[in-house]
Amino acid sequence: MIGRLVIQDVSPTAGDGALASKAVVGEHIPVRATIWREGHQNLSAAVAWHRHDAGPEVLTPMVLADAGQDSWAATVVADQVGLWTYRVEAWHDPWLTWRHAVLAKIDAGQDAEALANDLESGARLLERLAAQAAAGDRQPLLDAARALRDVRRSPAERAAPALGDEVTGAGARKPLRELLTRGPVRTVQVERPLALAGAWYELFPRSTGGRQLDGTSRHGTFASTAAELPRIADMAFDVVYLPPIHPIGSTHRKGPDNTLTAGPDDVGSPWAIGAVEGGHDAVHPALGTLADFDVLVGTARSLGLEVALDLALQCSPDHPWVTSHPQWFTTRPDGSIAPAENPPKSYEDIYPLDFDKDPEGLYAEVLRVVLHWIEHGVTVFRVDNPHTKPAWFWHRLIDEVKRHHPETIFLAEAFTRPAILRGLAELGFSQSYTYFTWRTGKQELTEYLTELSAGIDRLRPNFFVNTPDILPEHLQTGLGPSFALRAALAATLSPTWGVYSGFELLEHEVLRPGSEEYRNSEKYELRPRDWTAAPLSDWITELNVLRREHPALRQLRDLRFLTIDSDDLLAFVKHDRPSGDVVLCIITLEPHRPAVGRLEVPADLPGALDSGGIAVRNVRTGEPAFLTSGTVKIDPADAVMTAYTWNTDE
Repeated sequence: MIGRLVIQDVSPTAGDGALASKAVVGEHIPVRATIWREGHQNLSAAVAWHRHDAGPEVLTPMVLADAGQDSWAATVVADQVGLWTYRVEAWHDPWLTWRHAVLAKIDAGQDAEALANDLESGARLLERLAAQAAAGDRQPLLDAARALRDVRRSPAERAAPALGDEVTGAGARKPLRELLTRGPVRTVQVERPLALAGAWYELFPRSTGGRQLDGTSRHGTFASTAAELPRIADMAFDVVYLPPIHPIGSTHRKGPDNTLTAGPDDVGSPWAIGAVEGGHDAVHPALGTLADFDVLVGTARSLGLEVALDLALQCSPDHPWVTSHPQWFTTRPDGSIAPAENPPKSYEDIYPLDFDKDPEGLYAEVLRVVLHWIEHGVTVFRVDNPHTKPAWFWHRLIDEVKRHHPETIFLAEAFTRPAILRGLAELGFSQSYTYFTWRTGKQELTEYLTELSAGIDRLRPNFFVNTPDILPEHLQTGLGPSFALRAALAATLSPTWGVYSGFELLEHEVLRPGSEEYRNSEKYELRPRDWTAAPLSDWITELNVLRREHPALRQLRDLRFLTIDSDDLLAFVKHDRPSGDVVLCIITLEPHRPAVGRLEVPADLPGALDSGGIAVRNVRTGEPAFLTSGTVKIDPADAVMTAYTWNTDE
C-alpha cells in the first residue's frame, strides 16, 4: 500500500526481498533507499537494525546522499554471526521543515511582523520536542522556545538558540516523526569474516604418501597429509580443502586419465563415493580412521588453517545407500539404476541421487551427514555440482545448518549458467566459484569484476586459478609469468581466491590439445610431488601476506578501475573505508613481453592532494613514492605486478 511517503529501491536485498543478503561480522554494510513525498517538506529517515529475534532495534540515521535522485544512505555494522534484519523508516520532520523555512526567511530580511506566526510555530514545536526528549535535552529546548517568544529581540536573535548546535543535536536524537512510514523488512545473513575473505589451497590426501623404494607411489594418509600442512601454512593460506575422503567404489572403477577399465592397483575417482567400508560419513581405510582425521583437523587449527571438506551428493554403485535406500536413485525400465550422464557421456562409476521419490528421507540423511562432519570439527564445505540438485533442498539445508551452527561456510562449485549461479548464491551459499578462470582480457575482466562488485551483497566470489578439472588454456604453455599474473589477479581482485596443488610447480601438461584436463590427472591416480623446488611458492606467499596486511584487498565493495592506455595492463584501486587502507595495483596481462602504458591518476582518488598526486609507498619494497599520472612499464621477466598503498586516515 502506497502512503504519503514512498520508500523504494531498498538495498541490500536478495531474491526480490524474500531471501537474505550477505555480510560478515565487522563489515560496513551500505543501506540505500529512494524516499520521496509530495511538496517541499523536509524528510528524515533511519535504518532500524538488529539481530533477528535478539535485542532491541538500533536506529541509524540516514543521510540524503543524492538530492536529485532522492537517494538516502546509511551504514550498519553487525557484531555477531547470525540472521539480522533491517527496515528503512521515513517520516516528515516538522522541526527540520520549520528550521529550513525560517533560515530562508531571516536571510531574506523579513521583519518580526512577517515572522510572527513562524516564530510561534517554532516555539510550539520545541515544546513538543522537549516533552519527549531525554532529561538532559529538555532545558535547552525550552530555553530556545522562550527565546522565540521574546519580542524585545530581533528575529535573528530570537531564532539563534533554536538554530544552534545544542538544539539541533537534541532534535536529531529524538525527532518528531509525523507520517511515519516503515519499509519492508529485509534480512541479512551475517557470517564470520572467512566467508568473505580467505586463501584456499586444494590437495588430495591420498597423494601425500611420497614414493616407495622402487619409485612407485605410496598411498597417503591423514598423518602424511598433516605433515604437508606446515608448508601450506607457511604460504599464508587460510583453508586447506580436501576432495572426498570417503571409501571409493570398485564397480566400474575408472583407470588413469578416466579410462573405462581399472587395474587391480588403480585407486579410482574419489568422487565415486561409497563401498563396503561405508559411505558419506566414513573415511577411506587407506587414509586412516576418523580419530586420525580428528588429529588432522586439530593440527590444521594449530597452524591457523581450517579444513574444508567436499560435499559431493552422488554415489558409487557400491554405496550402502544403493541397497538400504534404492528409492533415492532412478531406476531404468530394465530394473537397473541409471548412472550419471551428460549425453552422450555416461559415468558408470557414479549414481546420481533422485530427490523426487523420498525427498524428506534423503534430506534428513544429508543433514545427518553434514552435522556428523561438523561434530568432527569441519565447518567449511565445498559443495560439488550444487546446480544438479533442487533449489529447495539447498535453501532448507543451509538454513537449518546455520540456525544451529552459524559459523558454517558453504562454497558452491557451480560452473553453470549465470542465473543459476546467482540463484544458488542467493539461496544461502556463502561463496561461489565464478567464471574468472576463463576471463583473461582487460575489458572482460573489468566488466566482470564491476558486475561482481555491484552484486557482493548477493554473491561472494572465490577465484580459483585452477582446479583438478580445469587447466585453462592460458596456463598450458607452462610459462611462469602466466601463472604469476593469474595468481596476482585472483589474490588482489577477489576477497577469496584459491589454488589447486601443483600450481606452484607450474604443472601444465594437458591430456590432449583443446582439452582442459590434466595429463595423469590426480582425479584417477596418486600424484606425489617434490616440493623442494616450487618456483611460485614465494610469490604466492607474498600475495597472501599482502592480503593479510591490507584490508582493502579483502573486500570488493569499493573497487575502481583506472585508465591506462594499454590493453596489456590492468590498473585498479581498492579502498577499505573503515580502516582507511588503499591499495593501487597495476598488473600485466601479457606474459611474453614488457607492457607499457600511461596511467591516469584521478584527482578525486581518496587521499589525493589538492596539488595533484598522492604520497604512497611501494607495497612490495616499502619505499616511499609520490604517485602522479605518467608512464608505467612492467616486464614479466622481473615482476608481473606493481602496487602502491596509502592510508586516508594518516
